[in-house]
Amino acid sequence: MTDSTTDSTRTEPPGVVSRTTRDLTRAAVSGWLGTAMEFMDFQLYSLAAAIVFNKVFFPDVSPAIGLIAAMATYGVGYVARLAGAIYFGRMGDRIGRKKVLFLTILLMGVSTTLIGAVPTYGTIGILAPILLVALRLIQGFGAGAEIAGATVMLAEYAPVRRRGIIASLTSLGTNSGTLAASGLWAILLAVLSDEQLLAWGWRIPFLLSFVLMIFAVWLRRNLKESPVFEERPDVVDGVALSRTEASREGVLEAGLKQRKGKAFFLALGLRFGQAGNSGLVQTFLVGYLATTLLVDRSVPTDAIVWGSLIGFATVPLIGLLGDKVGRRPVYLGLTAATIVVAFPAMLLITSGSTVAITLGMILALNIGVLGLFSMESVTMAELFGARTRFTQLALAKEIGGILATAIGPVVAASLTALTGSWWPIAAMLVVYSAITLVSTLLAPETRGRDLVALEDAA
Repeated sequence: MTDSTTDSTRTEPPGVVSRTTRDLTRAAVSGWLGTAMEFMDFQLYSLAAAIVFNKVFFPDVSPAIGLIAAMATYGVGYVARLAGAIYFGRMGDRIGRKKVLFLTILLMGVSTTLIGAVPTYGTIGILAPILLVALRLIQGFGAGAEIAGATVMLAEYAPVRRRGIIASLTSLGTNSGTLAASGLWAILLAVLSDEQLLAWGWRIPFLLSFVLMIFAVWLRRNLKESPVFEERPDVVDGVALSRTEASREGVLEAGLKQRKGKAFFLALGLRFGQAGNSGLVQTFLVGYLATTLLVDRSVPTDAIVWGSLIGFATVPLIGLLGDKVGRRPVYLGLTAATIVVAFPAMLLITSGSTVAITLGMILALNIGVLGLFSMESVTMAELFGARTRFTQLALAKEIGGILATAIGPVVAASLTALTGSWWPIAAMLVVYSAITLVSTLLAPETRGRDLVALEDAA
C-alpha cells in the first residue's frame, strides 16, 4: 500500500490542469447532486411500488401478490444497472469520468420523468406494467454507473487527509435523495385522499424530477475531468491506452502483473451489508407496515424522513472518523452495531406505536445503511487501482445491489408471508451485516492510499 504522503505531495505532470478550491466545490456539488437525483428517482419508485403501484398497475391480484409483483418491478431496474455498470464503467476508465457522468444523469432524468406519464392498467391494460418495466430498465441502465462515477470522481478530487469526509458527500447525496422522495410522498399522503393519490397524485414527484435533471446536466457540462485520471501514466491525450499499447509503452508493469480478483470480492462483501439493509429498511418495511401490519402509510414514510434528516449529521461524522482512525475500525464498529440492534429495532418497528416505529427505523437507517454507505464511498474507491477503478467499483456496487437490494425485498415479502412474522427481516439484517463484517476483517486498511497507483490494494 502506498504511503499517504505520496498522494498529498504529488506534483502534477505537464499538461494536467490544476484544480482549485472552486473546482473541488463544483465536483463535490456535482457528485452530491447526481447521487441525490439517482436515489430520489429510485426512492420515488420504491415508495410508489410499496404504496400505490400494486393498485395502479396490478389491481387484479391479492394485496400480498400485488406487493410482491410491485417489488419485482422495483428489482428489475437492478438488472439493467449491471449492464450500465459494465458499459459505462469501461467507458469511464477509458475516456474519463466527466463524459460518462453527463450521459448517466441524462438517462436517469428522462426515464424518471416519463414514468410519471405512463397510463395506468385501467387505461391501457397489460401494456401499462410493460411500459413501466421498460422505463425502469432505462432508468437502471443510466443509474448503473452514476453512483460509482460520482464516488470515483469525489475520491480522486479530494485531498488525501480529507478524502473520507469529502467522498462521504456521495452518501449524503443518497440521503438527500431519499429525504426529498420521502418528503414528497409524506406531503402527498397528508394532503391527498386515497382516490386522488391513485388517480393522479402519484405522478407529481416523477414529473417534478425534470427540474432537478436540468440543473444537474448544466452543472456537469462545466465540470473538469478528474485529476487522477489525467495523471494516470496510461492516459495519452485524454484516452487510456489499450493493454497492448500500454505494454509496449512500459507504463503498466504493476497493474498488468497483479493477479486480479481479491479486491473485487472484498468490495462486493463490503457492499453487501449496506445494499441489503437499504432494500429492507428503505423499501420493504414501508410496504410491509402499510400492507401487512395495516399501519397508516404516513408513519413509515415520516420515519424515513426523520432518519434521513439525522443522517445529515451521521454521514459526514462517519467520513471524518474514517479519516481520523482508518476505514477498518469504523466498518467493524458499524457492522457489529447493526447486528446487535437488528432484533430490538424490529421489535420497535413492528410494535404498532408511532414513536417506536420511528425510533426503530431511525436506528436501522443510520447505523445499518447511511453509516455503512459513508465508509463504502471512500473505501471501495481506495481498494481499486486507477486503471480499472470505475469499472470494478461499478460492478461491485451493482452486483451487490442485485444480490441484496433487488432480491432482498422480494425474499423478505415471501418469507414474511410464509411465516406470518417479522423475524425473517431481522435475520436478513444480521446476515447481510455479517457478510460485511467478515469482508472488513479480510480487507487491508486503505486510508491514505495513492489513487494514481494502477494496481489494486489487495
